[in-house]
Amino acid sequence: MSLTVIGVRHHSPACARLVGATIAALRPAHVLIEGPADMNQRIGELLLGHELPVAIFTSYADERRRHGSWAPFCEYSPEWEALRAARECGAETRFIDLPAWHEAFADRDNRYADAELRYAEAVGRLCESFGVDNSDALWDHVVEMGPDEGLAERLTAYFDVIRGDAEAGTSDTAREAYMAGWIRAAVADAAGRPVVAVVGGFHRPALLRLAAAPADAGPGWPEIPQPPDGATARSYLVPYSFRRLDAFGGYQSGMPSPEYYQQLWESGPEQAARHLVTAVAERLRKRGQAVSTADLIAARAGAEALARLRGHSCPARVDVLDGLAAALVSEALDVPLPWAVRGTVTAGQHPAVIEMTAALSGDRHGRLHPDTPLPPLVHAATAELERHGLDRAGEHGADLLDPRGREISRVLHRLRVLAVPGFRRITGPATGIDPVLAERWTVQNHEQRLTALIEAGGYGPTLETAAAARIAESIDQAAGDLGALAGTLFDAALCGVTDLGEDVPERLRQGVSAGSDLPVLGRVLAVTLALWRHDRLLGTAGSEALAVVVAAATRRILWLAEGWHAAGAPADRGRIAAVAAVRDAVLHAAAVGVDRVAAVEVAARVAADRAAPPDLRGAFYGLGHVLAESFLEDPAQAVRGAFAAGTAGDWLAGLFGVAREPVLAPGGILGLLDELVTGFGAEDFLVALPALRQAFEYFPPRERETIGERLMAHRGVDGYARDLLRTTVPAEIVAAGLALDENVERRLAQAGLISAGETR
Repeated sequence: MSLTVIGVRHHSPACARLVGATIAALRPAHVLIEGPADMNQRIGELLLGHELPVAIFTSYADERRRHGSWAPFCEYSPEWEALRAARECGAETRFIDLPAWHEAFADRDNRYADAELRYAEAVGRLCESFGVDNSDALWDHVVEMGPDEGLAERLTAYFDVIRGDAEAGTSDTAREAYMAGWIRAAVADAAGRPVVAVVGGFHRPALLRLAAAPADAGPGWPEIPQPPDGATARSYLVPYSFRRLDAFGGYQSGMPSPEYYQQLWESGPEQAARHLVTAVAERLRKRGQAVSTADLIAARAGAEALARLRGHSCPARVDVLDGLAAALVSEALDVPLPWAVRGTVTAGQHPAVIEMTAALSGDRHGRLHPDTPLPPLVHAATAELERHGLDRAGEHGADLLDPRGREISRVLHRLRVLAVPGFRRITGPATGIDPVLAERWTVQNHEQRLTALIEAGGYGPTLETAAAARIAESIDQAAGDLGALAGTLFDAALCGVTDLGEDVPERLRQGVSAGSDLPVLGRVLAVTLALWRHDRLLGTAGSEALAVVVAAATRRILWLAEGWHAAGAPADRGRIAAVAAVRDAVLHAAAVGVDRVAAVEVAARVAADRAAPPDLRGAFYGLGHVLAESFLEDPAQAVRGAFAAGTAGDWLAGLFGVAREPVLAPGGILGLLDELVTGFGAEDFLVALPALRQAFEYFPPRERETIGERLMAHRGVDGYARDLLRTTVPAEIVAAGLALDENVERRLAQAGLISAGETR
């Protein structure tokens, strides 16, 4: 059988050289590449002449899941070199792996995530044997820094150890069975001519075994799976970047420092090491960090010494990095160096170390050929931006009172919701009850705009449909986070998205009904009620989805509040605001199922519950007073029963936050409150004063003046109430003075110098 299966590590320059040399030498009839088979009719798009890196982005959506996956390529990717070399020798080229939307890839967002990550034990044994820190250093030592002679044998031995005798997972088994079908078909079609398959090294042993076994299916090329009924799957090329390729940034390919490997691919290891030192020095100097010539000499000398010690013919990546760290970092390090462990850069790294890893990552960004097909969303968004003059960088305004301004605002908010970079709002409304009616935005021609638009194309063909799908997804994701849910609903209003789907109201109801944070529920209710009641400006007035949230949040707040027992807890404005939101919902949203009778009954029970926090008791007393004309038979008795020096201010804060009218109304409870506060001793008054001041902050200045006028009239005192609000002596000092006077009088009375109750 004239089959050659090359096992590779994705994005490895050494593997790419081996692939190119093998294809050039064999000139095969077929070149098979681990990649999405549903792109076989579009391989020509990959060969248009892009500036790399680029990636195949696949989006998938059905009723159960939404998934995005990338298959990235750079110049030193073995898969890319296979495409180039196959075209050069005239071979037929096919991708042979399952489509990226297939369930075999459901647990990963990158096709080329290394399978060896799941076999850490074997990698650990190899690292220990070779005396290196991790699999990246091991790979460089065995493969990248080794000679080209014998490379194929070394790769075979390496991947055989990694694979071992362990059974692959179900997803890998399905993929290998599918790829083997393509290999068998290619061998049969080639009729004795060479066939080259380029696959992840982990899969090579299994594919050789499966390709030699009798085929279960009939002759011919395997069928390409189609998405299930009702599902959508689309694939497009997107510009990629070295930052996204970098393992230090979280990319799962397993190859860190892409700029270093680009230099290794172009110029070899010696030039790559020199470039690395120069790039790090330049980056540090641009950041204002001192790097002297002596530092660079020391770094190079250290790297060369480490290379000799580690058996490298010239400094490898970790040799240079260790040499730089020794020369430039004099402080003790609290965390391991990033290249000594595997994964992303951890917090607590030295600034110089962070700049080193960034320099090795590089700033390269891919660019697609102008003839590359793009999803409809890209064209739709470009047309919208041009139509509204938003394709120009600079500052732009949107007047929400003007229909054209609202349209501009919606375009920009849809781009923001879709995470398209380059559009940032400076000012504008922050909630549904915000009085700001104008927005200012800055627009930049961001290099990642096209990439983001292509990736967002999986949500829909226009900005409106794509934003609606993204918001619906956010509602699902925010099921347990009511703050995020409120923000998402406001995003829907700003985007002009009123139709979120038939099932959204029920999902919203379930999300709110599971909430347990009273203040957060209150914010959700306040924002949603305002949007439902008033926002004809944003198109949300009377929205069915918002009505469901209003009713569910009101019921949930009442239910939670009745069981909220924390008698000694201080006043909480969030709790009080939640009760105020219930008040507004009962008064204005009866049409959506908000029950006034139930609210009054709960108010009576909480107001009388001594185990409830004082602010909550006061708030519900106020709620009942607003909702029912005869809330309690004897209001004065209820107020006296709730009033105590240590809790008076908290109880009043709850009352005033929900219902200021009982204090301001003629014949209200102001006289009763004056009587109760006057009854405090000086020490009790001093204890109650901070909370009392906080409670009266619920009144605006004009209403405080009204309270002062009525108090003066109640006591028969002449003067101007406004003067009471302009006292130059802090209230704490006045209270302390009263306490001192009372203490002096008590001691004088104890000494028999004055009669009890006498004042001098």
